[in-house]
Amino acid sequence: MNADDVRERYQRLREEAGPDVTVVVATKYVSLEDLASLAEAGVDVVGENRAQDLQAKHAAYGDAFRWHFIGHLQSNKAKVVNELCELVHSLDSESAARRLTVPALLEVNLSGEPTKSGVVPEEIGEWVARMPTLRGLMTMPPLADDPEASRPWFSRLRELAEAHGLRDLSMGTSQDWRVAVEEGATLIRVGSALFG
Repeated sequence: MNADDVRERYQRLREEAGPDVTVVVATKYVSLEDLASLAEAGVDVVGENRAQDLQAKHAAYGDAFRWHFIGHLQSNKAKVVNELCELVHSLDSESAARRLTVPALLEVNLSGEPTKSGVVPEEIGEWVARMPTLRGLMTMPPLADDPEASRPWFSRLRELAEAHGLRDLSMGTSQDWRVAVEEGATLIRVGSALFG
């Protein structure tokens, strides 16, 4: 991974996304060694999917980044996430919520796909009422070749957040982040858009 190439793509992406959008660089497939290139490129927020990888990467590069957890959160991993992360994007279980002390975004399964995590939209109000550290919502639309296919899902998530008084929206990945930003994303999760 070339730090200069990553820096150029990262700066271009941040400029295009705008100052109100946090670019979270997904590091699921980034090796420990390649994290140095991300730090050198000026990346400031990274998102990790697995607690054990988070621990290893944080041990080596703790202060180089702000850390987010973007994978499925198992309740037995909440302690690690509490210690290392400033935000969880993927809360969807009561047991994890009870153990979580850092702010979180509630993952919403808008498409109803059984392979996807998340709560149903009708449950959002209950979560908001009992969890004061809930800052917003996250979703993953159905996989599609055309980024425009994600727009209805992102638009619906924005409407739900507004209806419940939530400010943050984590939506959009390397393939559809531009559409997500147009629909109000405050956080986007990108990987291949930076790494080529």
